[in-house]
Amino acid sequence: MPRDWDTFYRQNPAERAPAFVVRAYGPLVPRGPVLDLAGGLGRNARYFLQRGHPVTLVERSLEALRKLKGIRGLTLVELDLEDPNALMHLPKGPFAAILMSYYVNRPLLKALPPLLAPGGLLLVEGFSRREAVRRNRPESPFYWEPYELLTPPPGLVLRAFGEGWMEGYRVFAVYQNPRP
Repeated sequence: MPRDWDTFYRQNPAERAPAFVVRAYGPLVPRGPVLDLAGGLGRNARYFLQRGHPVTLVERSLEALRKLKGIRGLTLVELDLEDPNALMHLPKGPFAAILMSYYVNRPLLKALPPLLAPGGLLLVEGFSRREAVRRNRPESPFYWEPYELLTPPPGLVLRAFGEGWMEGYRVFAVYQNPRP
């Protein structure tokens, strides 16, 4: 994984299509604001913006934030989610959806339920440990363990899950805040 995200985003100006979990389950997100964590150049944020959701994108790369500045409906938050104090600085919500796409942060995932509106969805997608082995990075913490995402964060329920080969070994989960 790149450690110098500013250089990465400077050298990779074009973003791909939204993540699978966004394309497949984004239409089910209730009306309301969306929180995109480690949102990069905004591929997922743009999907939700096009569907009328205001989006708050959290990113540590100043280069990515610079490229996104001025997009209508997009609120940018500079925050290093790896900082131990990051949880105290997250936007408060409530959010109709929260997205963690290709970003693994287990403590953060467990802390997200209070930010999710009743009926809201938490969308998670990333690479699995099998992909780490395939890429010869078996010790990297930036991959989800097998079936790890089957266990929802406290207070949420699992609505969808998938794990397997999708141009790399990937995993996704959709959790919902069941509170009315």
